[in-house]
Amino acid sequence: MMKEIKMRRSIRKYTAEPVEDEKIIELLESARLAPSGDNTQPWHFIVVKSELIRHQLAKVSNNQKWMLTAPVFIVCVADIRSRIADDVDLSLNENSQLVELKQIIRDTSISIGHILLEAENLGLGTCWVAWFIQEEIRPVLNIPADKYVVGIITLGHAAETPKARPRKKLEDLVHYEKW
Repeated sequence: MMKEIKMRRSIRKYTAEPVEDEKIIELLESARLAPSGDNTQPWHFIVVKSELIRHQLAKVSNNQKWMLTAPVFIVCVADIRSRIADDVDLSLNENSQLVELKQIIRDTSISIGHILLEAENLGLGTCWVAWFIQEEIRPVLNIPADKYVVGIITLGHAAETPKARPRKKLEDLVHYEKW
């Protein structure tokens, strides 16, 4: 797995080659198997291949046109109903202060990490996009107000090979016993 971890890059340019459905299912299966707090599994995934919907998603994602080179988007949604009952009225956004929102974002982020690494393992490129506002992205996909879009994963065959970006030294990040 260290090979995939070291080789993974954020890809912003893709070939026109389609992604096989079997590979998409394998990516989603890797996400399904991710750990979550109290095994709540708050994630949902929307696979988007439609050119029209991909255009709409790129537009609400700060008009990042490069996204459109990816033939597939996987929209990763956190469902707070895994932690809060249905009878509580909720509308989530970037300013929501609920502890449960932080928990479902954490858990869904773990599942997204699985997708990114399994894509690298399968020879596919990805980029995690999160430059959008909840009230703008949810209507594009009919996502209810009590759900939170954590990210859009652009997916396809890479048409670029970005170099590794600098990383901090391990000794600058690790503490033993105390800070």
